[in-house]
Amino acid sequence: MLSRLMSGSSRSLEREYSCTVRLLDDSEYTCTIQRDAKGQYLFDLLCHHLNLLEKDYFGIRFVDPDKQRHWLEFTKSVVKQLRSQPPFTMCFRVKFYPADPAALKEEITRYLVFLQIKRDLYHGRLLCKTSDAALLAAYILQAEIGDYDPGKHPEGYSSKFQFFPKHSEKLERKIAEIHKTELSGQTPATSELNFLRKAQTLETYGVDPHPCKDVSGNAAFLAFTPFGFVVLQGNKRVHFIKWNEVTKLKFEGKTFYLYVSQKEEKKIILTYFAPTPEACKHLWKCGIENQAFYNGRVAKEVMESSAKIKREPPEIHRAGMVPSRSCPSITHGPRLSSVPRTRRRAVHISIMEGLESLRDSAHSTPVRSSSHGDTFLPHVRSSRADSNERVAVIADEAYSPADSVLPTPVAEHSLELMLLSRQINGATCSIEEEKESEASTPTAAEVEALGGQLRALCQGHGGPEEEQVNKFVLSVLRLLLVTMGLLFVLLLLLIILTESDLDIAFFRDIRQTPEFEQFHYQYFCPLRRWFACKIRSVVSLLIDT
Repeated sequence: MLSRLMSGSSRSLEREYSCTVRLLDDSEYTCTIQRDAKGQYLFDLLCHHLNLLEKDYFGIRFVDPDKQRHWLEFTKSVVKQLRSQPPFTMCFRVKFYPADPAALKEEITRYLVFLQIKRDLYHGRLLCKTSDAALLAAYILQAEIGDYDPGKHPEGYSSKFQFFPKHSEKLERKIAEIHKTELSGQTPATSELNFLRKAQTLETYGVDPHPCKDVSGNAAFLAFTPFGFVVLQGNKRVHFIKWNEVTKLKFEGKTFYLYVSQKEEKKIILTYFAPTPEACKHLWKCGIENQAFYNGRVAKEVMESSAKIKREPPEIHRAGMVPSRSCPSITHGPRLSSVPRTRRRAVHISIMEGLESLRDSAHSTPVRSSSHGDTFLPHVRSSRADSNERVAVIADEAYSPADSVLPTPVAEHSLELMLLSRQINGATCSIEEEKESEASTPTAAEVEALGGQLRALCQGHGGPEEEQVNKFVLSVLRLLLVTMGLLFVLLLLLIILTESDLDIAFFRDIRQTPEFEQFHYQYFCPLRRWFACKIRSVVSLLIDT
């Protein structure tokens, strides 16, 4: 009996699972992994398959059975994270957009980033004006079909390709005009690099939007960029917070808090509401990871590590562009050619599409170039003011969330809480609200009268019973201190046991709660690193002496 149980247990541990990962060029990579295989193992398999060394910018994304998106954690088991039935399906995507994609060391890395941004454009995550959209699409054409050839490219050839969720005939003609007259002679690598340089200057470069609502119930999209935190509403960027101004990220249930400390010691708290607690946790986790990557030394160390790569450039197998009408597996809304011309003015790029969310906004304004020849676009960035500056318009039309974005229920607040939240978020009160607030504020005379009454009440108590009352209060305080001490010791013991490797159902349930995850990443890990650093310094000091 025991041998059968042991053999059954070993077979379950050695069970293999089939994994399919969709790559950036829409091809698929299939492999098998063991039950206890970590995310790092699968990611290394993918990078080896792609011949990719600059791998820190990329990640693997999946959707759980509750339709919530996640990034695969490399230190945890793949099977336990997915919580679904095999075969498993995931996507290989850019997780941290490089601040300067042109500075990437290898062409294979730039090509993969190019594919990601092309997807962002196609799925409506990269917002831009019509003129910029035409140029980006022309770069894609040049990179993937080469120079214009009248024999191969008849009139209206650009209309056979779908660069955006929706576009007009006028835009198609502009794309073909730029491709014919301004990009001739550019190699695929040159066109891709020009594409990256232009996309980098757009406000929504790298944006991955998280749909939320503000304290007033207005729809908003939150995103994390290489340069900071942004809030998008309508067709405008209403907040931009630099990473060095973000002091804390916090979530409670569906509520997300961003603590900001700006110059002149100005402190504000931005509050938003996610659709579900799981979505709020995902938002918070993305914020923590982006801040650690861009605000610390990680991004700099990644660039320094890339500079040390010395090998022959790997061969790149570029996927040829396929006309959209021959791709039945990918569907979008109806083309604008069937819409009246009065409504076909500009590119309308929605901010969400299916399971892939927007990616974070860049910290610059679009840079216009007078020519688009072989020379690269200049790497120029305009300086940005604080988050309370006037809002920046970043698209021709308003943002339009996809149908897959669920409405976010927002709890009703009292007048006082709404006013406080609006003031915290920089919103001004109306004249009626200010009058109401002033009317409820006591005058100086009223305050003085209340103070006199309070002093009279305090001085009126005394007598022989005072000592007994004091003794009772002291005994209660001692009891409270002892109780708090015991609770503190029990809490420390619970933390130690929960952070240990004990595989007990009670501790597993605690580890899976959002509160424990927040405590683990935000407090326990930094404290553990601090203790380890102190211990190493003491040991090294003892060795030296």
